[in-house]
Amino acid sequence: MAVSERVGIDELLERVRQDLDRVEPKDAFEAAADGALLVDIRYAALRERDGVIPGALVVERNELEWRLDPQGSHRAPEAVSHDLRVVVVCNEGYASSLAAVSLRQLGLHRATDLVGGFQAWKSAGLPVTR
Repeated sequence: MAVSERVGIDELLERVRQDLDRVEPKDAFEAAADGALLVDIRYAALRERDGVIPGALVVERNELEWRLDPQGSHRAPEAVSHDLRVVVVCNEGYASSLAAVSLRQLGLHRATDLVGGFQAWKSAGLPVTR
């Protein structure tokens, strides 16, 4: 996409999602059991209100790239490799798509996001802690 090209957010989401292998809640649950890293980028008020996914790494959106870049000086201990499977979780599955694309631009080629976000996870009856 050319820098000067103007698109709305709906079109941008449609474009970036074409390159993502987005996962449904039960698939994300199974991926985590197989070693994928679930990353919750919701802000604190939403986590406090709705709870969190057990075992998910909580990284607010504004810190995501710094914490997940395996070569970064501020990386999280979990950020061990560019081959790490990362599933980004936001509240409803919109911001997570853009975040996953940003991680892919850092070389995390297996980054994707959760369709429907945390709300879909919770609606599917998957584990949540307060």
